[in-house]
Formats: sequence, structure tokens, C-alpha cells
Amino acid sequence: MNTATVQFHNQLPEDHAPTMAEEVLAGLTSNPKTCSPKYLYDQKGSELFEKICELPEYYPTRTEESILRYALPEIADLAGSNATLLELGSGASRKVRLLLESLAVPCYLGVDISREFLISSTQQLAADYPWLEVHAVCADFTRELSLPEAITTRQDLVAFFPGSSIGNFTPQEAERFLASLNRSLPVGSGLLIGVDLLKDREVLEAAYNDADGVTAEFNLNLLDRLQRELGLDLRRERFRHRAYFNERQSRIEMHLESTIAQVLSVNGSAIRFRQGESIHTENSCKYSVSGFQRLAARAGFSSRRVWTDDEALFSVHYLVST
Repeated sequence: MNTATVQFHNQLPEDHAPTMAEEVLAGLTSNPKTCSPKYLYDQKGSELFEKICELPEYYPTRTEESILRYALPEIADLAGSNATLLELGSGASRKVRLLLESLAVPCYLGVDISREFLISSTQQLAADYPWLEVHAVCADFTRELSLPEAITTRQDLVAFFPGSSIGNFTPQEAERFLASLNRSLPVGSGLLIGVDLLKDREVLEAAYNDADGVTAEFNLNLLDRLQRELGLDLRRERFRHRAYFNERQSRIEMHLESTIAQVLSVNGSAIRFRQGESIHTENSCKYSVSGFQRLAARAGFSSRRVWTDDEALFSVHYLVST
């Protein structure tokens, strides 16, 4: 494989452990205890999430892919004949292949925080699509994103944010994130974004508590990462995965719940866990179509088109920055 076909741009410091340590410790000493979901996605975490996407209980991936296939002709019309595609949280770049194979896309930019996974997936894209100009940006896109000049100087730009990853933000955070993205994109750029919809509690909770325990392993892997990279004595055998629908907040919450009372020693300070106390690791907020359109409008995006499946499980929106 010719690795030179990928133009790599690193916006994440080689040694970002101090920043990670500060964020993680701030979360563990807060009340309630939290940890950013971005830290779920090390190499193993990214691989586990790809397995989650294949699970029968996890409807978002297959439903979104079905919507995208159906909507491709309209997406092509909206995106234009020579669009540059920017994928946020590119992961394995699975869904974007549907777009690359149907749209006239000369240039692709994948953005992800997991460096190894990003390099691997973009190199594979470059090998599979030799006509495609491929860029990779290793960055925390939850912060202000700086796009390479080779991308911003292009006429038509479409950002792709699939998988309802927008649901990992609270509605207030989602609005701030979209407003920041709007500032990063040239006026008139498109945003193709997947948004999970409100539905029965049973369907929602099953998607995050699969029978094979893959989602539990994905969540518990965070403890392994924090132990390995930060030296925190967070032993997975002392925690369990818990995910449930918080109806008041309209979101699935994922937690790592302490099964015993325990004390974590960090830099001479004690972080105490009561039995049953948890680290809140992820949200997955659910929206109505109109509710998300209003949020996007406040962030500076106008709605051009929305598609849903027949069961109204999921939605895909095409927005334009204004």
C-alpha cells in the first residue's frame, strides 16, 4: 500500500497526555463523576465500536445506511457535481464509501482523534479509490477545527457527520459544536448529519445493552485505557456497564458503576467511590426532526432536506451553513 497517497495533518500534540490527564481528573473529581466519551475511542475502543455497529440490537448503523442509499440521488443534487467531502469522526470510514461510490467527489478529508485508526482507515480508502485525493487530520473536533488550506480553498465542501454522534453532546453542547463547525466551514457548505430519533424505551435500551456484551466491553475498555495511559488504578473487575434511557433528558446514558466502595489514590489525593456510584461516560441524545432543525438553525445552519426510514427510527439531515 502506498502510504504517500494520504496527506496527513496532525493537530493533536504527540504527547497530549497532560491535557487528557487534566480533563479526566477534573471529571473524576466532579459531582457526579464524568469522563468525556472521546476517550472511549482508542485503537481497541474504535475496533469495538465497529463491532457494535454490526449487532442486531444496534439499529442506528443499518438504518442510517439504508436511508443514505435511498437518498443518494438527492444528496448528489444538493452537494453538487464536484464536492469535497469532510468526514468528522471518520472511524473506519464505512458509511462514507456509499457517498464516494455515488457522488463525484475528487477530494476526501477524514478527521478523527484516534491517530492509528485514522491512518489505517484513510490509507485503505486511498488504496481502494486511487483517483481520490485523501487527507487525514488527527484532531479533537469537539474543539475549534482548523481545516487545511488545501480544503478551504475548494469551491464546494460537504461535511459528513454520521452515526448520530451529535447525540453524544447535550443539546446545549450540540448547538455550540455546530456553531463552531459553522465558523470553520466556508459559507454555503453542506452538512450531511445523522440524528437518532425518539422512540420506545425498549428499543433504545436494547441497542446499548446487547446480548453479546460488546457495548459493555467498549465501555469497560475505557478503564483499561486510563490505567495504561494515565496510571490510574481503575480496575475493570470493580465496575460494571450500565446504560438506560433518561426520559426527562431525552437521552440514553452510559455509565461505569462501581460495584464496591473504593478509593482511588491520585497524586496524593483520594477519589472515593461509593458502592453504586458511577462514572458517566456517554450520552446519546434523541431528537424529534423539528427539534433538531430548530437547534441547527440557532447554530447558523438552514435545513434543505431531511430523510427518515419507514419506522421513524432515524433521520438524516442536509443542512447548509449561512
